[in-house]
Amino acid sequence: MPKTSRIEHYRREVSRVEGFSDAVFGFAVTLLVVSLEVPRTFHDLLLMMRGFPAFAVSFALLFQIWWRHYRFFRNYELEDSYVIMLTAILLFVVLFYVYPLKFLWSLVFLQVTGHAARDMLPPDQTWALFVIYGLGVAASFGTLAAMYRHAYTSRSALNLTPVEAMYARVDTYSNISLAGIGLMSAVVASVLNVVAPRSVGIAGLMYFLIGISEWTLGAYRGRLERRMMESA
Repeated sequence: MPKTSRIEHYRREVSRVEGFSDAVFGFAVTLLVVSLEVPRTFHDLLLMMRGFPAFAVSFALLFQIWWRHYRFFRNYELEDSYVIMLTAILLFVVLFYVYPLKFLWSLVFLQVTGHAARDMLPPDQTWALFVIYGLGVAASFGTLAAMYRHAYTSRSALNLTPVEAMYARVDTYSNISLAGIGLMSAVVASVLNVVAPRSVGIAGLMYFLIGISEWTLGAYRGRLERRMMESA
């Protein structure tokens, strides 16, 4: 019966690449902080709390990228020059897109709460924000997809079990899917800006496809895992 445990491939020591990556992600979270100054009045506190929802969503999205990157190093003894290069690209993208990420969700929650946001983003520039955000999503998860694909193609060298190799393959699909949704949103925003400017908001609704994609791939992985266990 083939081994199915992934414990033997978990890294026990944090490498310099992982340590540097965690430091960069920590700095990125610091840039997301609502305010670096302690509020001096209750009014200032209320103003600061207004930015909390945007910070929470931005933090959750940034954590999702960190978590996928973390799991890669925990699951695979793979730290060659290609992985280091992809990690550098990922960290660059994360730092570059921290402010667009915070800006977008701050704008969203201002509109939800009924506060005026026209000064933050003129209507004729909404499409550009979706393009910037979509390209950031595509770059982040596209880089993660390349890392997981590298692990899958190196499955023999890593001595992965069939189940572990399947996990690496499905994780590759998951990151490709998220990158594709971000890219698709950017393309749709660009096209709608030309043919139907008032419908540019559809580009934002496309991110609801993430839930469908993740649920579909999760079910697919479950079926494959059950099939492999039965055949074993």
